[in-house]
Amino acid sequence: MTARALATVEQAEHAVRGRLGGRAPSVALVLGSGLGALVERIAGAVTIAFSDIPGFPPSTVAGHAGRLVAGTLDGTPVFAFAGRYHLYEGHRAADVVLPIRLAHALGARTLFVSNAAGGIRRAFRPGDLMLVRDHINLMGRNPLAGPAQPGEARFPDMSDPYDHGLLARLRDAAAASRLTVVEGVYAAVLGPSYETPAEVRMLERIGADAVGMSTVPEVLAARALGMRVAGVSCITNQAAGIGPSALDHAAVLAVTARVGDDFERLVRAFVSTLDG
Repeated sequence: MTARALATVEQAEHAVRGRLGGRAPSVALVLGSGLGALVERIAGAVTIAFSDIPGFPPSTVAGHAGRLVAGTLDGTPVFAFAGRYHLYEGHRAADVVLPIRLAHALGARTLFVSNAAGGIRRAFRPGDLMLVRDHINLMGRNPLAGPAQPGEARFPDMSDPYDHGLLARLRDAAAASRLTVVEGVYAAVLGPSYETPAEVRMLERIGADAVGMSTVPEVLAARALGMRVAGVSCITNQAAGIGPSALDHAAVLAVTARVGDDFERLVRAFVSTLDG
């Protein structure tokens, strides 16, 4: 992150803090493609458009509303980012993780990330919710490249990127909500094209269970800041060569809409157990 990007974090923090009336989040939520309806459950909500936050580019992808919603979710103070930035949109890596750095600056110490993903494990079906155990970064980018920044680890430990304790809480939340979930490894690629069948076979062989085009930069930034991370992928389709259907973003959004209630129940049950 450059000195300019660091200044942008400070500017964004100043602008957002002035809108919050002294409230501070303990948990930051990043809501992926089609999963942003959860923000409607946030009580006492203060909503800020990304376009009103210094340094935040416009949101350009369908299914990403582009707004920050601050309030409480089942008693827990949260920041929910309804939408995210992607490297494939042409953004710098520092721009993609600006929401994470902003949330940390404002007090969040736990990060929950979500995404829509293609299923690689052959037992997965559209609509499955996958608890993320680990990831593989095939994006060719890392938001931590460049000068080390104050407060961020130069070489963050990634042996436990998705906190084991939080993963256990997600399992418990699923059981309490009577939801059947799966678990696996998320592979992040740059996109925006979907993967070829040959690429999917490669991903399967190196240990990936699902594939998408986001999330990993945010997790890297969070871990450099010492944040605990949990994640869920909504399996929206079988990846190319695994299933019979051609891939289409509208179909992805249709699946996330179908499983939206289950996703909300899982996240709310999980967040209600957190104390920051």
